[in-house]
Amino acid sequence: MSQLSLKRLEKSFNEARIIKGIDLDVSEGEFVVFVGPSGCGKSTLLRMIAGLEDVSQGEIEIGGRVVNDLPPVQRGIAMVFQSYALYPHMSVYENIAFPLRVEKLPQPEVDKRVQAAAKVLQLESRLQHRPGQLSGGQRQRVAIGRAIVRQPKIFLFDEPLSNLDAALRSEMRIELMELHKRLGSTMIYVTHDQIEAMTMADKIVVLNAGEISQVGSPLDLYHKPDNLFVAGFIGSPKMNFINGKARAANGTTVTVDLGALGTIELPRTSTDIAGQDVTVGIRPEHLSLNGGQFTIDTTPNIVEHLGIHTIIYSTLPGGEPFTGLFEGNPDLEDGKPVRVGFDAAQAHLFDTRGLAIY
Repeated sequence: MSQLSLKRLEKSFNEARIIKGIDLDVSEGEFVVFVGPSGCGKSTLLRMIAGLEDVSQGEIEIGGRVVNDLPPVQRGIAMVFQSYALYPHMSVYENIAFPLRVEKLPQPEVDKRVQAAAKVLQLESRLQHRPGQLSGGQRQRVAIGRAIVRQPKIFLFDEPLSNLDAALRSEMRIELMELHKRLGSTMIYVTHDQIEAMTMADKIVVLNAGEISQVGSPLDLYHKPDNLFVAGFIGSPKMNFINGKARAANGTTVTVDLGALGTIELPRTSTDIAGQDVTVGIRPEHLSLNGGQFTIDTTPNIVEHLGIHTIIYSTLPGGEPFTGLFEGNPDLEDGKPVRVGFDAAQAHLFDTRGLAIY
């Protein structure tokens, strides 16, 4: 049985439909990440699960029980927000203990849970400090500790790392993944950062305009995106898209005319797309300076030398932006023509509706 089940879930504000009939099952112990651009509905969906937003239609089940009409405190969830929301006049101990004080648990039980959470989060030496004496990462750990002591069925995280600098975000990602392994709890995490989604999730839910575009493991979404939106959203730098027309399709290969770039044969089983407009996708990291089955001559407008790799940005004859990512520090310069190549098996193909063709 699923730990969390969303059935035909909808949310509307007056005439505006924000969540549009979502169905989703989350298994016990999974780390699930909701990802998507700003305004896609991911935070609204999380707040509905938490009970902070009413459900317009559909059902939310937690542990097999419909919780639509239950207040947040009775749902068996704990939420960690983007803001730490700590009480500045209270010690770390009292901040973590606060929800237990509200529940009026006896002091021995409060102390037991706070000490256990502090040990998990490596805050034992900080319990008598106040939030103002802590770093940003330590404050976020206190906020997480306040969730842990409630011993919830499900942890909900609403962009908890967005206020941290890049280096600290990287450290906290690792800490959260280790925390998940130690607790074995179900965690649902909202972010607009697809790198966080790729590195942390057991399962990613890609949202677009209030609907689920695709659900799968990080590598499933990377290697086999179902549509143009997921293909462009998952991966950094984003996938290159080249407009073309399918000239022939024989059940083994599809021949695509890419205009000034020439024609390419892609291994596909489709037989009914001949004559249709299509889009060929290739990830920047799958391009090579050593040639390939299909080559493209281009002139970089911008070259970024990042040490571990180099990125070029250019424009194709058809006007499409084109990005290449190469290991190390090859001899690449702004305005210096370069030939790049890729193998047909690494390319993606999408139809006029933006759906993947396999």
